[in-house]
Amino acid sequence: MLVQVVKSKIHRVKVTGADLNYIGSITIDEDLMDAAGIIEGERVQIVNNNNGERLETYAIPGPRGSGEITLNGAASRRVAVGDVLILIVYAFMELEEAKKFKPQLVFPNEADNTLS
Repeated sequence: MLVQVVKSKIHRVKVTGADLNYIGSITIDEDLMDAAGIIEGERVQIVNNNNGERLETYAIPGPRGSGEITLNGAASRRVAVGDVLILIVYAFMELEEAKKFKPQLVFPNEADNTLS
């Protein structure tokens, strides 16, 4: 049996941009993606602490060390610059593997979204 578990989480990052005219996705500083084990194109759940919105899209890398967190396309209407988000990625695993698995949890600097 496969179960779905949290694979990784980036906890409390601030939205730095919202681009309605871009075609879908969330742009995430590549340093944060690496720290959380998120790959380009991977499905990401976005939880907005400011307004309670939950949505899903896919990750694209942003410039390293930039702290960029930009919602693109229709998702940009669900956030405001400065909103605090939690980004969660899930994985399917066999039950016994899932019991032993430890997710990659990333807690960036809340002032600028960087890994300090």
